[in-house]
Amino acid sequence: MSDVHHISSQHLSLERIEEIISRRYSLALSQEAEERILHCYDYLHRKIASTDKSIYGINTGFGSLYKKQISYDNLEQLQRNLMMSHACGMGDEVPAEVVKLMLLLKIQSLAYGNSGVQLQTVKRLIDFYNRDIYPIVYQQGSLGASGDLAPLAHLCLPLIGLGEVYYQGYRLESRHVLEMFSWEPVTLQAKEGLALLNGTQFMSAYGVHALLQARRLSRTADVVGALSLDAFDGRIEPFNHLIHQARPHRGQIETAANFRQLLQGSELISQFKQHVQDPYSFRCIPQVHGASKDAIRYAEGVILTEINSVTDNPNIFPDEDEIISGGNFHGQPLALALDFLAIALAELGSISERRTYQLISGSRGLPDFLVAEPGLNSGFMITQYTAASIVSQTKQLCTPASIDTIPSSNGQEDHVSMGSNAATKLYKVVQNVERVLAIELMNAAQALEFRRPLRSSPLLEQLFADFREQIPFVSTDRVMHPDMERSVDFIRTGHLLVVQN
Repeated sequence: MSDVHHISSQHLSLERIEEIISRRYSLALSQEAEERILHCYDYLHRKIASTDKSIYGINTGFGSLYKKQISYDNLEQLQRNLMMSHACGMGDEVPAEVVKLMLLLKIQSLAYGNSGVQLQTVKRLIDFYNRDIYPIVYQQGSLGASGDLAPLAHLCLPLIGLGEVYYQGYRLESRHVLEMFSWEPVTLQAKEGLALLNGTQFMSAYGVHALLQARRLSRTADVVGALSLDAFDGRIEPFNHLIHQARPHRGQIETAANFRQLLQGSELISQFKQHVQDPYSFRCIPQVHGASKDAIRYAEGVILTEINSVTDNPNIFPDEDEIISGGNFHGQPLALALDFLAIALAELGSISERRTYQLISGSRGLPDFLVAEPGLNSGFMITQYTAASIVSQTKQLCTPASIDTIPSSNGQEDHVSMGSNAATKLYKVVQNVERVLAIELMNAAQALEFRRPLRSSPLLEQLFADFREQIPFVSTDRVMHPDMERSVDFIRTGHLLVVQN
């Protein structure tokens, strides 16, 4: 039986989320969370019954229709209509790993007891999570303000027996899955549709996924960069602690320390050098990788604040007897952070491609394109072309989404964040950077062979030996695509992180 994570007011950390996902914890509500949800729900319904005032989204229309008051008898239909009408997503499907995070983060947000939902509704979302029932959600449709309306509508449609899901590898109409488990569709109560659709869980889920990958790719970039530095016959002086104490950016200091550790005991790094300086792509690794580390840290702070927040509207405060309509659904904090994170990761890919270029350039005693008999053999020539192509696409993906806004809802929603577009672009940037680093790793390993009999550090030699078990030396031309895919898998399985830790 899997371990259980109890949803509560205790904040989620990235480490805890990674543990929940990787160890396949099931979810359950803590007693505190149940009490908060019930308390808020009871307060809301007493309030509705005792007032004839207009309360946005509860007894009024939505968006620019806020002036239309809805009768008490139609409040349930209002919420159901909202769910159906807002399911307007298009484009590619959201990957299952992101949908799983969306469910977790939506449950967490509702459990604070400021949203007015039924306990049954939150528990059904938990059922979906625990049973690996993944609603089919589409990537296009959210403006990143008023919440991620279209994606969250698709996420929550199965609660009422509409929409589609993936279950055990099959694409099914959600009503069939409900029937399998003898679950009745949820009858949405006042404000529930709005609570489910308002929120930033689409953007946030992509952000959390990207952050987990960003941490891994940042560490990977250091390990691969260190191997390339040794294979290129680079110098250790740019990693001296004195330089970085004189300019003490945290990420820069950390990066230099990582390289000193990774290269400790290397015969190659300690041998006499003919050259007095290395190209920037080697010499400035602490400054470039370090700046990305600091940017990742900033994005982490923003995203962690967001996922531990209430982001629907209006917000309900039972103990203060307040129902307040505001703008906590606006994704501007996320949009800026997601754009920044994409740029920071893109730079890891950009400098990596430049190191690959240096390795194949025929410099420092290495053969052209890292192969014997260049001319007859093209060697690693086109691996650099591929890296350059991917880096170019990544630069295009890094045009900020957060600088754009298009008014909607008859001008009522006249400034939006476009953070959803920042989120989906970031997902592609993560994949691209991983591939570029995998290409650099292939080139660095190949170049290292030409430095024999000198050895790199014990840490990097072990990494090299593990890599060679998956991808052999290229003596003459062969089809490189399978090697490139295996190199991506090698990075993804965590070999490089073990080396660094």
